[in-house]
Amino acid sequence: MPPERSAPPERSAPPEWPAPPERLAPPERSAPPDRPAPEWSEAPDQQAHPDRQDPPLPRGRRHRRPAEPLPAPAAGQLPTPPPAPSTGRAPGTGWAPVTGWASIPASSAAASAPADAQPPASGMPPARDRLPVRRAGSAPSPDTVLIRRTLAEIEPVADKATSYFYALLFIRHPDLRSLFPVAMDTQRDRLFKALLTAAEHADDTATLTEYLSHLGRGHRKYGTLPEHYPAVGECLIAALTRFASDTWSEATEAAWVRVYTTVSQIMIDAAAEDEQSSPAWWQAEVVGHELRTRDIAVVTVRPEEPYPFLAGQYTSLETPWWPRIWRNYSFSSAPRSDGLLTFHVKAVPAGWVSNALVHHARPGDVLRLGPPAGSMIVDHTTDNGLLCLGGGTGIAPIKALVEDVAEHGRRRPVEVFYGARHDDDLYDIDTMLGLQRSHPWLSVRPVVSDGPTRRLSGQLTHIVREYGPWPAYDAYLSGPPGMIRSGVDTLVGIGIPSHRIRHDGIDELTTSSTDRG
Repeated sequence: MPPERSAPPERSAPPEWPAPPERLAPPERSAPPDRPAPEWSEAPDQQAHPDRQDPPLPRGRRHRRPAEPLPAPAAGQLPTPPPAPSTGRAPGTGWAPVTGWASIPASSAAASAPADAQPPASGMPPARDRLPVRRAGSAPSPDTVLIRRTLAEIEPVADKATSYFYALLFIRHPDLRSLFPVAMDTQRDRLFKALLTAAEHADDTATLTEYLSHLGRGHRKYGTLPEHYPAVGECLIAALTRFASDTWSEATEAAWVRVYTTVSQIMIDAAAEDEQSSPAWWQAEVVGHELRTRDIAVVTVRPEEPYPFLAGQYTSLETPWWPRIWRNYSFSSAPRSDGLLTFHVKAVPAGWVSNALVHHARPGDVLRLGPPAGSMIVDHTTDNGLLCLGGGTGIAPIKALVEDVAEHGRRRPVEVFYGARHDDDLYDIDTMLGLQRSHPWLSVRPVVSDGPTRRLSGQLTHIVREYGPWPAYDAYLSGPPGMIRSGVDTLVGIGIPSHRIRHDGIDELTTSSTDRG
């Protein structure tokens, strides 16, 4: 058992937000086929629902309260999954109840697991310290080989497998339904991506721990508790048993149990550690709302408690109109002495959160913020110049980086290329040019790809290449996924080492957004 931790100081229970009206609940529909996005398309929350327009949202009251969980549906309201193929026992059975530790099936497969796969006794190090340390480039472990075979078999039917998993979870554990958003299509995609990522790095202790610790801390805002993990593991094994029948065996099941036990424990440990110093989420009141264009707003909020973050990071944000639907947005400034936080939000077709923030949020409304995340931060231990590429609302964290360099008082060169499709899309150019006038070490070059312009004309990556070389610069990219992919390829091609190129993960961009919307 992990060592006991002192209970965090009690916080006054937040008032409850009213649940949204029934008419706002989106209808169930299948996810549309993937469509390639052009380099300058924004990639926020609308990707889960690209063909759906937002219904009108009601004007809210001042100081809305956190949303009540929706009542869990009765088992009869969910489709009953077909029976899983027989494997000698009912899939997912034999999981012992645990407190704080992921459980292990009491099956013959589990019995053959090595001793270090069992729940640790009191005083044993946490799971992250028990992972086998493997050298980069070494042959994958036997467990990793088995897991990757399973995922390769499931990948063509990933939608069916994850739908089956969630159906099992909500039927067997209906109390968990309230932890998930009403619309589950994006959630299904995220589950399989998380499994693929964990399997890809199963033998890389440091990377796996960093990735899962971030997930564990982030899941606190959903209300995830240690006792939820065994239920998830039970249903995961059942789904894998059904949809990976060709590669499934007792050895495969034992491998999945061992890896899931480690995965869940890393997340539990990270959440417990984070609980000692941070709330699961922060309430923040909207104190400023400036509409820069018909679909871009600058939103400023005041958290009810101090909110620590670094320039270049982002946070997840929930509105009272769509409880349990969180989207990521970058901070558009470095930390301020008044504690205010500012975001640039672009409303996109069928973007639930982005449209609510741009077209309906007003001063006095109350939002929720998750913990800060992201590693696109300035390394202040070097004098390297900064080469910054910002596309669309991706200019927001670039502006924060410029302010961060200015606050540290070091005259290191900063080159900003601010890209947009049209002149009118350069909604923050006046602010950036004002910073350029104030700081002689800063150069701002607006780039327009389409239409007539007196700015630099062409593709952003081509312009950056023309103004090079950049051998002594660290690169920072923020914008749509297409821009980041082409930007990384260009920068690597002109000689910037990949370890000096920083941007938020492409998965984070495609599941939430660059305008984080």
